[in-house]
Amino acid sequence: MNLELSEEQEAVRRLAEDFVAREVTPHAVAWDRAEQVDRAIVKKLGAVGFLGLTIPEEYGGSGGDHLAYCLVTEELGRGDSSVRGIVSVSLGLVAKTIASWGSEEQKREWLPRLAAGEALGCFGLTEPGTGSDAGNLATRAVRDGDAYVVNGSKMFITNGTWADVVLLFARTGGAPGHKGISAFLVPADAPGLTRRPVHGKLGLRGQATAELVLEDVRVPADAMLGPEGKGFAVAMSALAKGRMSVAAGCVGIAQAALDAAVRYAGEREQFGKPIASYQLVQELLSDIAVDVDAARLLTWRVADLIDRGRDFATAASKAKLYASEAAVRAANNALQVFGGYGYIDEYPVGKLVRDARVMTLYEGTSQIQKLIIGRALTGVSAF
Repeated sequence: MNLELSEEQEAVRRLAEDFVAREVTPHAVAWDRAEQVDRAIVKKLGAVGFLGLTIPEEYGGSGGDHLAYCLVTEELGRGDSSVRGIVSVSLGLVAKTIASWGSEEQKREWLPRLAAGEALGCFGLTEPGTGSDAGNLATRAVRDGDAYVVNGSKMFITNGTWADVVLLFARTGGAPGHKGISAFLVPADAPGLTRRPVHGKLGLRGQATAELVLEDVRVPADAMLGPEGKGFAVAMSALAKGRMSVAAGCVGIAQAALDAAVRYAGEREQFGKPIASYQLVQELLSDIAVDVDAARLLTWRVADLIDRGRDFATAASKAKLYASEAAVRAANNALQVFGGYGYIDEYPVGKLVRDARVMTLYEGTSQIQKLIIGRALTGVSAF
């Protein structure tokens, strides 16, 4: 793997950096306080090509490799992880999954709109009673002629109140566990589908998070994504790539923490000199810097494996595990550098602490990642 970015990748990184400086960073505090990102950002993300990265141009995508996707996701995470989540879910979990598993008709129907930001997707897997144990989800889809009738509920769904299409997972067969699950592409305005916003979150406060309730929602049989009974495989393949996206976003959070802490340490004076001159402050900064570099390299390795067609699932779990925990450490260390001022939301590090914390929970908790890595090492399942 060549760790030097190509001219094209560097151009994408600069484009993302400029976009974040212009469209995201100036508004991040206000969005966080209001608990709502300006929805106009979706069209802007589409116009600049970020919602179509890695999607083939024949389907309206902007092409590019997975390292370029990581570079964009990192920059968005550095600016505001609530915005990063829009891309990670609509593109990373939904559009990429349609590109991999969809029929030609499904690709033509959804991918151009998703890539342009004319439509947004959400990932309907987690339920009120099933988070890590997704194989035992309770939402059920019963065949009725040329359609399925779906009943159930989903919880903590990113983009849930904004989405135009739900990549929904429901039980279609009588087999226990993951064997009876199928995936569907459900229009979010389908009769019987209700969306309820989730407010009062610790972090990612600007992100549109929702509970979805499905009551006798009729879904055409041709809206099934992939073969019947293979929905769990669809979900796991999506999450494996999604973990790379989360890891890249965590690198962005950690980088933002480092940038803010270094800048503040050079400006803040105590005992007659900048606090950057004190060894224990330098220790905090160096710990953040090492975490940033290590997390970034683990994430880039996943992108390289995907682009070379190699197995990447375990590497993605390693990257997600390390980067998410590193983001929490980095943000916490940065807050320590800021002292009392870090506790005020006029300064960036308090938001970074809050946004980082959820990264160890969603798209597979840190404990689930350790089980996946342990199973890959030993060949023995802990589930």
